Amino acid sequence: MFSTNLKYLRKLHGLDQQSFAKKINRSVSTVSEWESGKYTPKAGILADIANMFNVKLDDMMSKDLSIIKEDIFDNTISVMKLLNPDRQQNVYNYADNQLREQNNTIVRMPRTQIKLLGAVSAGTGEELQDDTTEVDYTGTVPEYDYALQVNGDSMEPLFADQQIIFVKYSEEAFNGQIVIAYVDGKAYVKKYHCNEAKCELVSLNSKYDPIDVSGNENFKIKGVVVL
Repeated sequence: MFSTNLKYLRKLHGLDQQSFAKKINRSVSTVSEWESGKYTPKAGILADIANMFNVKLDDMMSKDLSIIKEDIFDNTISVMKLLNPDRQQNVYNYADNQLREQNNTIVRMPRTQIKLLGAVSAGTGEELQDDTTEVDYTGTVPEYDYALQVNGDSMEPLFADQQIIFVKYSEEAFNGQIVIAYVDGKAYVKKYHCNEAKCELVSLNSKYDPIDVSGNENFKIKGVVVL
């Protein structure tokens, strides 16, 4: 099983025999003999190979990893199909970061100067100011109308405290979208949830209660977060 798994993992990580041999300081002929099943490496080398591919040594020696990984891949695709586009992008970004860490690659993110309108509360509400502040932002900037800084942890894990978010101006939103909303003169970033019974601004952090805005004349939507 080791020989089959070695060949599968090597190809999965985009390595030919020569590149893999160089990484583990062995000859190409040795790698070829391992993959043909003619020889099996000593215990120490086996452990190094398992660590390199981030798999358990026991699994590499006794399980068909191609089947296991294909099952995980198929399940991941099935779950992603059920997510909305924003959440699909989040999954992709996370997977891409994991791959870059795995390959020990460093990517320089673009640095842009943006105009920050102020702070928006993920908790108890903020009073937005008319003045803007120019700040440096590292990362990809989407098409947006204004940017805000998140204060508080009620929208974790999607938005962290002090994170900058980008917003497209809108006075309407679909059910489930992340919105910038004014309630009694204060601004919030929340998930908008509305049905026949009531409309609420919902925190993603379960320790915060929803804000009921049903029939509140002082409730207004001022934008949809575009991440």
